[in-house]
Amino acid sequence: MSRLADVDLSPSLSKKDGKKQLKEAQARLVHLRLLLGGQIGPGELGPPLLVLFEGWDASGKGGAIQRLVGELDSRHVRVAQFSAPTHDEKRHHFLWRFWPVLPGWGGMSVLDRTWYGRVLVERVEGFATEEAWRRAYGEIVDLETSLAAEGTILVKFWLHVSPEEQLHRFEKRRADPYKAWKLTDEDWRNREKRAEYETAVEDMLEHTHTEVAPWHVIPADDKRWARVAVVRTVCEAIERALHARGIDPDPPLTN
Repeated sequence: MSRLADVDLSPSLSKKDGKKQLKEAQARLVHLRLLLGGQIGPGELGPPLLVLFEGWDASGKGGAIQRLVGELDSRHVRVAQFSAPTHDEKRHHFLWRFWPVLPGWGGMSVLDRTWYGRVLVERVEGFATEEAWRRAYGEIVDLETSLAAEGTILVKFWLHVSPEEQLHRFEKRRADPYKAWKLTDEDWRNREKRAEYETAVEDMLEHTHTEVAPWHVIPADDKRWARVAVVRTVCEAIERALHARGIDPDPPLTN
């Protein structure tokens, strides 16, 4: 069964509702983030929070990340972007370059593209051998399981858009001189290989969706709806993790 084919891409929000719901979700996230960081409540550091973003080109990852961290103090969150590994990074295990940005207790990190590149672009484009990318599923699950065992809250997003909406966004970028730089020849080549990428995404979802690190496939044809869904999903993940640890997500803020 195809998980992507089963995604309902119709959810949408009006500009007014989107603004209102996003503001409410962001306010909740600010509260939870300060609690995790020990700035409010008991003052103890909470578990690390790691948010991973993957998705189609032009699916709105950048905009979703901006709304996720936009109301947070920049000292309390780290956003890291990953593209193709450098010559030096290729000399190491593919997971090596991600370690320096992983959050510690009380910390939060957001990764724009992740270690899943090994089983997506590196698989489809032939940058990794079949033996290497097949082995990577287990290596990734082992890493995420280890991080979760240490207390990390993992939230993984795949932002899903239809081929028609993706083409619409490509054409809008091409026509806008202030956004044309975002559109590359590689984006068009990747679009031509969408069927191959869909197979890779389906395999990724099947092999790396676990209880401690589940995938959240977000319908993203409507950017406003997707952005609200992302912030709410992160809030819900934090709340579940705190409850599981016996921590009140709404403690008294003053003595």
